[in-house]
Amino acid sequence: MTKVLVLYYSSYGHVEQMADAVAGGARAGGAEVDIRRVAETAPAEVVKSAHFKTDTAHPVIEGPNALADYDAIVVGAPTRYGRMPSQMAAFWDTTGGLWARGALNGQVGAAFTSTASQHGGQETTLFSILTNLLHMGMTIVGLDYGFQGQMGVDKVRGGSPYGATTIADGDGSRQPGEDELAGARYLGERVARTAAKLATTSAI
Repeated sequence: MTKVLVLYYSSYGHVEQMADAVAGGARAGGAEVDIRRVAETAPAEVVKSAHFKTDTAHPVIEGPNALADYDAIVVGAPTRYGRMPSQMAAFWDTTGGLWARGALNGQVGAAFTSTASQHGGQETTLFSILTNLLHMGMTIVGLDYGFQGQMGVDKVRGGSPYGATTIADGDGSRQPGEDELAGARYLGERVARTAAKLATTSAI
């Protein structure tokens, strides 16, 4: 059985919901799944004044070396001006040792995100995540157009060929819709199945 890590940072719970959906899809794809979050690095007074969501069932990842224990890693984070937030970037800045020894070469990687608006930097944020995974030697899986739920303009919906996305609105009031959660599940399942196929091929 392949092992998948869903690693995320979430300020207000939108990305956390998407992480749970990604994990559900990966489990449906036959994988063993762990969900972990990166540590909060914002000052406590900022967390309090901005009303960040601090209650979660998911533990903080123990450290960068834990990444090497998985066959696939799906990384989720909200946008900060069109890129991943400092909390997630700070974690990846600690992974130099893994990069130096090629510890993640051949793993499967994917990304998901949340923005306030439909044009709020979803794709650039996804790329800011995927760039790290590519430097680590990972094989990238996107939200391919086999998932038709990302198509159409009849309603507000997230979705990108580069990863699963949701739209939160400026005040965070909009929660992930069913199409967006379905896209996250689809991505998780594709990651799990791709990792399993690669493991089978490398074993031959």
